[in-house]
Amino acid sequence: MATEMKVEVICKETIKPSSPTPHHLRISDLSVFDQVTSEVYVQLLLFYPSSSDDVNNIDHHHSLFAERSILLKTSLSETLTYFYPLAGEFKYNSSISCNDHGAAFVEARVNCPISQILGEPDLGMQKQLVPNHIECRTQSGKGYLLLVQANFFECGGVAIGVTISHKAGDAHTLSKFINSWAAIALGSTTTTDVVPPAQFGAAASLLPPLEFLNSPQPPLEFVHENCVTRRLVFDASKIAALKSKAASTTVPNPTRIEVVSALIWKCVMEASRSNLGSARPSAWCQVVNMRKIMVPPLRVDLLGNFFGYFVAKTEESEVDHDVQSLVAEMRKGFEEFKVNFANGISGEDVLQLCKELGELIGKVDTDNNYCSTSWCRFPFYKANFGWGKPSWMSIPAGAVEIKNIISLMDERYGNGIEARLSLKEENMALVESNQELLAYASLNPSVVM
Repeated sequence: MATEMKVEVICKETIKPSSPTPHHLRISDLSVFDQVTSEVYVQLLLFYPSSSDDVNNIDHHHSLFAERSILLKTSLSETLTYFYPLAGEFKYNSSISCNDHGAAFVEARVNCPISQILGEPDLGMQKQLVPNHIECRTQSGKGYLLLVQANFFECGGVAIGVTISHKAGDAHTLSKFINSWAAIALGSTTTTDVVPPAQFGAAASLLPPLEFLNSPQPPLEFVHENCVTRRLVFDASKIAALKSKAASTTVPNPTRIEVVSALIWKCVMEASRSNLGSARPSAWCQVVNMRKIMVPPLRVDLLGNFFGYFVAKTEESEVDHDVQSLVAEMRKGFEEFKVNFANGISGEDVLQLCKELGELIGKVDTDNNYCSTSWCRFPFYKANFGWGKPSWMSIPAGAVEIKNIISLMDERYGNGIEARLSLKEENMALVESNQELLAYASLNPSVVM
């Protein structure tokens, strides 16, 4: 019988940059994208099973834990000299004061082997393995923009949990930070591994902060209700088959994101229609990394938030949808988005996008509208701190599940996709038993180490 996972926090401390931030970099302006981003925190977990054959040597593990803890803290301190805004504090809603306040570092021991977590993934239980930004405050009550939790398992495995303020950066920024931190821990500090400090604030030079947004903004209200989160895994061979099914004269070469998203959209619409008793119009909002669509392309190391989204829609009269038609709608929405914004985007455009997103997913009666974000192609699986690359990257279930949110990320070997779906309980019950979906996806399988 598996041991109930218990996480014991050993210590909490503040890690400051190893070198003081220069005076001329002490203020990092927010861009309009940062200003309108909700004050939420993004979390992820990287799991590193033990490579040691002697999994029962407790003394060896304790010595290894101490060594790795020192390495993580020392390299984090050095990394913060490059990512200095993450060690700062927000100044109103206009800038970050890069005052070397520091990042939170939590060290914890876990009373079970890491194989137990990977064998039966539980997104809710994983919340214990990431630092809580509310609980981790200084004695004076100040919070952090970046928090890290190093979890050491009794078998010698490690899980690194990271929590970052979304206002300080998007998934692109988070992946740059983690891989730079890993490169420094590994002793590789070439310019290709670590982002130059000058790229913080670059987004603000393109889209300067708007003065009327300087005061804290009301958060974008998502609908919570009684929601549950489930994990689905689409392996590469099933995605290849799905691509063949989804190909059409309109979209002869659909992407893996498009076909997985279209199938999920089809299944969640069917569940919603069944429970509502009638067909409703539906919208699929897909977040887009703006760095890749601008013409000419922006520097990929531009940090902070720089994302938009496009919308694909179905009408009330369209009762039966197939994957082909939904892929076509998604491609149409993406192409229209590129036409509108590839050559430039203004602060007013950003405000309008934010307003439209709120209207689509921020109301109680939007049961059939969905918002999807993709972390695919961000190189989280390359993060090697000195004990190999991670066996699994996971996004834990939030403290409160938000209705109709879908998150996509790479499966470990790159061509598969893991999906997180947060839906109302009655809709999820139908989705997770949908035979068309289960023909291409596995429901919460074990992670192969």
